[in-house]
Amino acid sequence: RDLAAVAPLIAEGCVYEDLVFPRPMVGRDRVVGFFGEFMGSVSPDLRFVIDDISGEDPSAVGVTWHLEWKGRPFPFSRGCSFYRCEPDPQRPQQIQIVYGRDCVEPATKPGELALVVIRGVTWILERFPSLADRL
Repeated sequence: RDLAAVAPLIAEGCVYEDLVFPRPMVGRDRVVGFFGEFMGSVSPDLRFVIDDISGEDPSAVGVTWHLEWKGRPFPFSRGCSFYRCEPDPQRPQQIQIVYGRDCVEPATKPGELALVVIRGVTWILERFPSLADRL
């Protein structure tokens, strides 16, 4: 929750995709601003808990996580994140996040219906490939 400590870790041109939103957030100010909005809209008792984290590639990291409220799992709050990092051009010893993507568990679970929708959309695109340019 310490935005002042987090801000230098976000690159000036960072692109952050939270798949709940229709468009990526671009730029440190916008990303840090969004984090501030998020923290202002949730209880201070809500905490991110890391379930697993990758460690093979020093320039990229994958994380699976969930939220807990007062130590209890919070409903529909599992997610996974991917972050790409690069050295700060001004301070090469400092690593910054240049890209991030968060994907959160949906509140509704379409199950088999998701496969039906994918099959239907694929069928349409195979017959009308020019529609793909509009997606």
